[in-house]
Amino acid sequence: MTPEGVLQIGLYFVLLLALAYPLGLYLHRIWAGERTFLTPLLAPLEGLLYRLSGVDPREEMDARAYGKALLLFNALGLLSLYLLLRGQKALPLNPLGLPGMPPDLAFNTAMSFVTNTNWQFYSGENTLGYLAQMLGLAVQNFLSAATGIAVAFALMRGLVRSGTRHLGNAYADLTRTTLYLLLPLALPLGLLLVSQGVPQSFRPPVQAELLDPTLPRREVTLPLGPVASQVAIKHLGTNGGGYFGANTAHPFEGPTPLADLLVLLAETLIPTALLFAFGRAVGDMRQGLTLLGVALALWVPATLGIYALEARPNPHLAGVDQSLGQLEGKEVRFGLARTAIFVAGTTGTSTGAVDAAHDSLSPLGGGIALFLMMLGEVSPGGVGSGLYGLLLHALVAVFIAGLMVGRTPEYLGKKVGPRETKLAAFGLLVTPLLVLGFTAWGAAYGASQVGNPGPHGFSEILYAFTSMANNNGSAFAGLAPSPAYAYLGGLVMWLGRFWVIVPVLVLAEALAEGKKVAAGPGTLPTHGLLFGLWLFLVVLLLGALNFFPALALGPVADHLRLYGGW
Repeated sequence: MTPEGVLQIGLYFVLLLALAYPLGLYLHRIWAGERTFLTPLLAPLEGLLYRLSGVDPREEMDARAYGKALLLFNALGLLSLYLLLRGQKALPLNPLGLPGMPPDLAFNTAMSFVTNTNWQFYSGENTLGYLAQMLGLAVQNFLSAATGIAVAFALMRGLVRSGTRHLGNAYADLTRTTLYLLLPLALPLGLLLVSQGVPQSFRPPVQAELLDPTLPRREVTLPLGPVASQVAIKHLGTNGGGYFGANTAHPFEGPTPLADLLVLLAETLIPTALLFAFGRAVGDMRQGLTLLGVALALWVPATLGIYALEARPNPHLAGVDQSLGQLEGKEVRFGLARTAIFVAGTTGTSTGAVDAAHDSLSPLGGGIALFLMMLGEVSPGGVGSGLYGLLLHALVAVFIAGLMVGRTPEYLGKKVGPRETKLAAFGLLVTPLLVLGFTAWGAAYGASQVGNPGPHGFSEILYAFTSMANNNGSAFAGLAPSPAYAYLGGLVMWLGRFWVIVPVLVLAEALAEGKKVAAGPGTLPTHGLLFGLWLFLVVLLLGALNFFPALALGPVADHLRLYGGW
């Protein structure tokens, strides 16, 4: 570690918070349906979309109707994307004449992008044509992100409203989020990326002559396509699926330090801004700042920890200059500090984009990235999913505190009874059950698809199902694609997404039905340092209880073998 690297990490967080606060205030206006500076421009288009679809944005929905709308909307997206991927051969804008995806890969990819996971068992530039990238993947990048934000909006309404079952209108939330947030951010970001050298073209791949006469090849093929538009929304929507197989490590996705910084900020901006929006929505910014403090207390040490571990020399590479750290598989153009920021940011959110090979991280460095996902990606989490994940933990935290003092727990003036606690606990236990259950299957029956034996091979299986169940999408290398992993992985991604969303919506309705009660002498304040520390400990404790044995078999054992001579 160097002082310059630590300073770089500090400046990144300062810049992020400076951008996230005003965006959070703007997000609150979108949530409340208030007028924004874009309303004169976009309101006619919004109204036209409602008329064409037959949606009345003023018609409120309860949890059942809201959930059915989201499930139907995403099921239709899944079907249309699957058919598009299968029939790609017959579509235009396919200059290489690429064939359609086989059924198992098309199923996995469609599930992946609809659920905001963006797990990829393929290399984009060699598998998908331009129309499939734009009409299929990029569109779902917008819609899956809007789905997560809509669920967070519904839960915020549940906490604010009283004596009602209404949570807003799902279709209106999806429309407003896409029109007033995602598109206005993605368009300028895409143009900025183009200015840095990210391609945005319909031209076929071109041949470029190599200048070094000593190389065995004199020409290289440069893939082109509508790259910048997809890179912009993949980071803003915490999607993560790369246009190229190398993802953001590819020089056409991250060509300059400025481009790398832009996508770093983009993938963490909306999740952080939603915490400010939450504080404004509940009428007490201290509530949002407490959740933000918990997210940062997990996120900042993780970033510094990854940086310190990767700066440590590998004892098995004697004779190799490691003065700059373990650089194999890292983003050597921008330095280890930038790699650490990216690794922690992409796994602390549900982005899953990579600018380094996560499989090349040190065992504990990769273990930190893995643990950030295992916590439910609440530091600060995905767009929408990070906020409602933190709120599920907060409800469990106040319930446990209530048990300690013998008082019915309350959160923001709402009683947290057995029903609310069960729903919150169910939402938090879905992903651990999926991760551990399917990892056990992989270790017992799918180990032949792993390229590395021993603890590291187990880590690859554990990382894969952790990433898929938490809708992240990043991966360790070494896990070979197979129909079994493709189909089971798709199932895990769907369950990891919607088996959490459904109890969150039911919980939102239960909270909305409850009456607000005035704070009394025994009420636990849910803002400030004391509750923030308690919530931080609850998040860590739940993560450790669920996953420490699996981590001990994977990253911890791998570390002891590497550094301890086991």
